[in-house]
This record gives sequence, structure tokens and C-alpha cells, in this order.
Amino acid sequence: MAENVYKVIELVGTSTESWERAAAAAVERADQSLRDLRVAEISQLDMTIEDGRVATYRAKVKVSFKYESA
Repeated sequence: MAENVYKVIELVGTSTESWERAAAAAVERADQSLRDLRVAEISQLDMTIEDGRVATYRAKVKVSFKYESA
């Protein structure tokens, strides 16, 4: 069996709706420019607040994909 190597990058997705939508936004955007996505891990959740209300949900997501050398 061949060995594989995966690269991990960290992204921050945002949404005005929910943390779930923020995390999904990060993965969906990564899928537009990276091939062979494998795993996404949420490492941190936070939110921005404006005028005492939640303005934006933010999800810090670690995404891994298969590393292919040139």
C-alpha cells in the first residue's frame, strides 16, 4: 500500500446565520481551489458583536487535503 501525505491549512469562515454555516462556508470555499479535501476540524468558534448583538459567527477550520508534489 502506498503512503500518502496530507497538508493542513487553517481557514476562518464567517456567516450572519450560524457557526455551522460559517464552517460550511470555509469548506465550500476551500473546495473551489483545492483538490481531494479529506477532513475538516473546527478548532475555534467565536462571534463579532455590534451594538450588543451578534453580528457575525466565525468558525476557525483546519482543512486537510492530499499533498501532491509537482
